[in-house]
Amino acid sequence: MKNNSFYNFGKKMTSRTKKDDKQHINGIAGLFFAILITINTVGTVYFSENGTAPWILWSFFFITLFLALYVLFGLKIAKQWEKGVVLRFGKFRGLYGPGIFWMIPVVDMITEWIDHRVMVSAFSAEKTLTKDTVPVDVDAVLFWVVWDAEKAALEVESYQAAITWASQTALREVIGSLALADILVGRAKMDEELQKIIDERTTPWGVSVQSVEIRDVVIPQELEDAMSRQAQAERERQARVILGESEMQIADSFAQASIAYKTNPTALHLRAMNMLFEGLKERGAMVIVPSSALDTMNLGGLSGVIAMGQQNLENETEE
Repeated sequence: MKNNSFYNFGKKMTSRTKKDDKQHINGIAGLFFAILITINTVGTVYFSENGTAPWILWSFFFITLFLALYVLFGLKIAKQWEKGVVLRFGKFRGLYGPGIFWMIPVVDMITEWIDHRVMVSAFSAEKTLTKDTVPVDVDAVLFWVVWDAEKAALEVESYQAAITWASQTALREVIGSLALADILVGRAKMDEELQKIIDERTTPWGVSVQSVEIRDVVIPQELEDAMSRQAQAERERQARVILGESEMQIADSFAQASIAYKTNPTALHLRAMNMLFEGLKERGAMVIVPSSALDTMNLGGLSGVIAMGQQNLENETEE
């Protein structure tokens, strides 16, 4: 499947180059060609009707036809972001563009149009083993730009496909040198390492890598489920640890309070009375107090007084 994708990528680049070549037979050249052909036709008819000498007639015909063909195939226009690589008799002549430039048909040939804009290439590494032998699928995006069109045209056959292959190979190398945990949490470091490796390989081709970004890391479903269970167990363990620490803090607080109550019985009585009051102030509430507490802290008399007070308050309300 991967080989087919790169084959289709190469076909796409080839078809795009052919399409660009057709577009560069531009409208201006076609317009001048039409004008010269019209002049050729009208002039030939005029000279033939007026009995002009044959050598003048044929000279005019061939000269205007030659000029028309020269303008059609020799006048080129390069866009603002591109340059044309021109060869003369198979040897590199130069880079032309942007704008209008002339070339000699048959003698000169434009082999490629180099785009100087920032280009984007997506690449991936499928079923690649990490350092700890875990198969992963990684998708990434490469941002690159051609800084030397001459090297890009002369040093490598198809620099677009070469960059993609070099990127995929570098990605596999980086994945093989890292453990799965490092890949999942260290994407920024992985991006920097990939950019450095790819840029070293593409610099001799006149291509500079601006950045590499990891889009997605896919791991096997079984491993993903196991990691999810592990994370859940770790969260439960942390929750139990926090609960135990909370119980210890509460126990320490109670121990400190018992020391204060032990040395100050009055504070203990006041605390008990406050607890009883909080329990009785709610209507319909019932509080069960041990008899020992009633005897030692005289809570029985206190509860009776509270009950009598509540009864008197209810009688006054009814009257």
